Amino acid sequence: MTTVEQPLAAVRERVLAELRQEIIAGRLGPGDRLVERELAERLGVSRVPVREAIRALVAEGFVTFETPRRTVVRRLTRTDVTELFELREALEVFAAGRAAERATEEGLAELSALLDSAAKATRTADAEAITDINTRFHDRLLAMAGNGLLTSVMEPVDGRLRWMTRRNEEWTHLLAEHRELYEAVASGDAGRARDVALAHVRTNYRSTVRHLFGEEQE
Repeated sequence: MTTVEQPLAAVRERVLAELRQEIIAGRLGPGDRLVERELAERLGVSRVPVREAIRALVAEGFVTFETPRRTVVRRLTRTDVTELFELREALEVFAAGRAAERATEEGLAELSALLDSAAKATRTADAEAITDINTRFHDRLLAMAGNGLLTSVMEPVDGRLRWMTRRNEEWTHLLAEHRELYEAVASGDAGRARDVALAHVRTNYRSTVRHLFGEEQE
């Protein structure tokens, strides 16, 4: 099926996914302008799905209208980072405790496989693969918590968290923390899992602030 034959909604979702990933990966950087005509030509679509995708990116927090006729990739602020990590702390710490209580052999095997993949990507310094695998690791932990509402609350901010943490290249340390989190969940000790998750989120917050703004954050 060609792009022309695809339903508009499907084209819009494809364009949205491609632009979102370009922002997360840094191929579109903070302050870069999004021009409908140029994007439509590059992606081989009409301007309508591009326009709709840009509106969705605004709603997701990736893009902002500097003026009615000028749309740019959002420049992250310290407040943006702090607010998102506060939400992440509240939800992921709770999720880790629940995951420890409800972990299954299948779920733990999936986490272990993701850690193996993360180790391989870390050895080759594949930044995009590391970001993707680490996101899947946290998504799997959320799923193991067995709370659908929790997952739906985290979903809208997941992309922005990946965007913020992409520049954190302390991959070996991150892998070690994920292994520790896996072991805590596998132990079935909810309190231990919450403690490890809390330390992990706060360490990740400090690293993100340092890499984005060049400063330590207490």
